[in-house]
Amino acid sequence: MSSVTIYVPATSANLGPGYDCLGLALNLHNRVTITRTTSPGESPAHPMVAQIASLFFNHHQTNTSPFGFTWHIEGEVPRSRGLGSSVTVRLGVLMGLNALAGNPLNREILFNICTIAEGHPDNVAPAVFGGFALASSTQHFRFEVDPRLKAVIAIPALEVETSQARAALPTSIPHAEAAKNTANAAVIVAAFATGQYEKLVGAFHDYLHQPYRQHLIPGLFDTINAGIDAGALGGYLSGSGSTIACLTLSEDPQSIAQAMQAALAAKQISSHTHILTPDNQGAQVQL
Repeated sequence: MSSVTIYVPATSANLGPGYDCLGLALNLHNRVTITRTTSPGESPAHPMVAQIASLFFNHHQTNTSPFGFTWHIEGEVPRSRGLGSSVTVRLGVLMGLNALAGNPLNREILFNICTIAEGHPDNVAPAVFGGFALASSTQHFRFEVDPRLKAVIAIPALEVETSQARAALPTSIPHAEAAKNTANAAVIVAAFATGQYEKLVGAFHDYLHQPYRQHLIPGLFDTINAGIDAGALGGYLSGSGSTIACLTLSEDPQSIAQAMQAALAAKQISSHTHILTPDNQGAQVQL
């Protein structure tokens, strides 16, 4: 085998209060093709790809000499929109190299390597394992998501760099707000773990990051509230944005999409929407 393609799902992280630890895999994908070559290094050269390749080839269980490769990415996951595009690159290259090397590393190790490269596991866990994931620096939990739960996402025509979004955060928040955030994040995990999605109502309120990032996405809370008024269980800023997501059990998710898009348009921001089911498989190798 000299070439392989990896399908990596988009991921929606944080889900409001689950900052840097909660994530959901969605049926929107990028495809990363890795082809082994006789030339050394990677082509085209890219810092993100060089980093993940180095972590792979230097892992003590890889048991293969570094080899040259080319890589190509295409698909529907947009860049700098809070849908895990960097994970699709890193994980796609990592899993592609692993496949071409004879699969020396299992998914747990691939998850750990990709988390090191990303710096936090919230997008990595659902991308690797699929479904809804809770992940910390030491362990992770994954839950199957019923396809009746839909994610309605509005992707504004503006990018938000992760570094920019993190710079907007304060160094501390009041103790009472931290307590409310903890409670809401716990409710979200319990609702997904038990499949009681109707109990997500009111649980997406966040005090850690969304209030401090709203200036980066004009109309953020207006758009969330429009989605709720149209039938969503709740909504949140996906990752660091700019995508805004609403989750719903409604049989008319298109009305939610239209309401969210109209709310952004009222702020003179164009956007496009997707109505997505969960991806319960995670990244897959396509030979």
